[in-house]
Formats: sequence, structure tokens, C-alpha cells
Amino acid sequence: MNTVELFVGAGGLGMGVSRAGFKPIAVIECDKYSCDTIRDNRERGVDLVADWPLTEGDVREFDYSPLAGKIEMVTGGPPCQPFSIGGRHKAEADARDMFPEAVRAVRELQPKAFLFENVKGLTRSTFTSYFEYIRLQMMYPEITPQPDEEWSDHLTRLERYHTHGRPNELHYRVVTRVLNAANYGVPQRRERVFFVGFRADLDVEWAFPESTHSYNALLWDQVKEGNYWEHHEVPKRERWISERAKRRAEKLDEVPAHKPWRTVRDALVGLPDAETDPEAAEAFHNHKFQPGARTYVGHTGSPYDLPAKTLKAGVHGVPGGENMLLRHDGSVRYFTVRESARLQTFPDDFRFHGSWSETMRQLGNAVPVTLAEFLGRDIGDHIASCAANNDH
Repeated sequence: MNTVELFVGAGGLGMGVSRAGFKPIAVIECDKYSCDTIRDNRERGVDLVADWPLTEGDVREFDYSPLAGKIEMVTGGPPCQPFSIGGRHKAEADARDMFPEAVRAVRELQPKAFLFENVKGLTRSTFTSYFEYIRLQMMYPEITPQPDEEWSDHLTRLERYHTHGRPNELHYRVVTRVLNAANYGVPQRRERVFFVGFRADLDVEWAFPESTHSYNALLWDQVKEGNYWEHHEVPKRERWISERAKRRAEKLDEVPAHKPWRTVRDALVGLPDAETDPEAAEAFHNHKFQPGARTYVGHTGSPYDLPAKTLKAGVHGVPGGENMLLRHDGSVRYFTVRESARLQTFPDDFRFHGSWSETMRQLGNAVPVTLAEFLGRDIGDHIASCAANNDH
């Protein structure tokens, strides 16, 4: 099954769907450093990107016509900068917002499905109307904005089209949901909104897959049974659990059905500490100690025995200390790039190009590979099932 990968960045979403069985026919990214990362790994023969047909450039200039009719899925994380709902935002004319380009790809390629990801902030009440505008554009990609038409007027036309209904024309059945990556086996509490659409003529019945991991299961493992600590050979003096977590654990009456959330400690198994053992750390790509971490009010880092906080594209200025590790004794240090890659479930043989701050930006913008694979596999199964039914 073929895909077109838009706004690919360092490749987390694309690598995940490739692992799920899709083959990228076009991979598009404008950021030089991200492209250097992909090219470096491609030249080194890293499995998931070895055959990626990368285009470094503006997606607005990409010609999809040679690929029309050959694509099963379009994926990407369109950049969507803050904007004023009350201003003269003109949808496709606004250079800050790349959702119109995602819609153009769907319109011109007419894939069987698409998978788009964006920040949770897009679901805030402030952006309710624009969120609906994005969704309706994805549902009816052929209803394009008119010259000089403001997005709110285009939204009105889309609403009228939606309620009137023209089932024989190109349209997609679209569902959206905010997912926490920790609930799908990623060692990071990362919440993002996902848009998934299937072409309506396929008549696919689909819902977001049920979560596989939970906080309650981790608490059961840590507090009720203690297996977590024994597995990691953690001395009792270092087994830190908050009183609030203990109270929650005591209310659990039976073993949770889910797997435990994966923690920072789980993610870093096998990695030497780059601060205390820099020589051993040299055996791993991008695993170099970065000095300068410190705590202050509201800036405390990610506890060792919970999933990490959401990695962000900022570095020193990230307000919650998301890019720092918080040890049991209260000390902190920055995550190395390799550790951050583990938290985003990138494979260890994948090397990031650029300075520490630049590579952390790439990682902060990425979709966890494991989550992308999980969603991609489920979407792919439904596409394949639909094809098999049509064959009969």
C-alpha cells in the first residue's frame, strides 16, 4: 500500500506507517536539518527510511498529478500556527497554516484514507470554529475556497454543503480524537489530536483503536505488587511514589486489564548514563551529556518512574522542564538526544543531524514511531479488508 508523507520532519509518523506495511511514494519536507537527518540515515541504509523518495522543498509547489490514483493513504502533521479567529485569516492564503495543503493533497490524490496529526491546543474552545472548518474541508476536499474568500465564509458554504448532502461526489468520513501516547505504549504523556478519514465510497466502518496501556496498571505494578521495582532492581530507598499515587493505588481492587504505562526508566534500559559514564555512552548515536539543567518553580523535569512529560520543540526555555530527567533525589539533568529519541520510540540506529538544540526541536515536533505504527496498522487492516471484500 502506497503513501504520500507530508511535513515529514524527522520521520516519526512516516517511519511508523512504514513499519505498519505502507510504502512511501513521496516524502516531502522543507526543513533543511530534518532533511539532512533523513538523508543521513538513508545513506547509512537504516531500514525504515532506506528507500524514501525525499523531496526537500515547499509542499505548496509539489505536483501530485503523476501519483493520482496510486495512493492508499496520505499522512502528515501540518504546521498550524496561532492565529486570530476574529482577524482576516484567509485559509489557503495564510502562509502560517498548512492544513489547506493537506486538503489539497487529499483532493488531488483521492487516497483511500488519510492520517493527520496536530497539537492538542487546536481543540481549545477558542478554535472551535476553525477546528470544524478543518474537519469539513477534509470531508469535502473539492469544495475549495473562492478567490479572496475569508475562511468563515468558506466554512458557511461547507456547512450548507454538508447539510444538503451530495453522496455521489468525492467526500470522506472523518473522525477526530485527542490521544495520549502513553496509553499506547509510548513512555511519554503526549497528547495530540488525530484526524483520520476514509473515502466514503469504500464504506469503511472504523473507530480509533482501544488503548493498550494505563496508569492504573503501572500503579498496580509499582504499589500493589512491586514487580516494577524488582524487575529494574531498584533499591527500596529509591522507590519514590507520591502519596496521591499511593492513595489511588489502594483503591484498585483487581489487576487492570491493560499493560502498565511505560516509564522513563523502562525507556532508558541499556543506555549508560552519559553524565557519569561518557566513554560507554559513545557507543550510542547522539548520546552526549548536555550540561546546564536546573530547577525552579514549575520547571522540575520528568520523574524517572513515570512516562516522561511531553517533549517539546523548545529546549532551555521550555517552561515545564519537559526536556529534563528528574532523579529520585531531586537532582536533574537534560535528556540526551538519544534518550529523547527513546522517549519518542525511534530506533537506536536512527541518527539525528544538527546541534543538540536543533535535534531536540526535531524530536519535539515528531510523532512517536510506536503510536504511528499502531494507528497505521489498524487503518491498513481496514483498507485491506475493504479491498478483499471488493474482490469477492
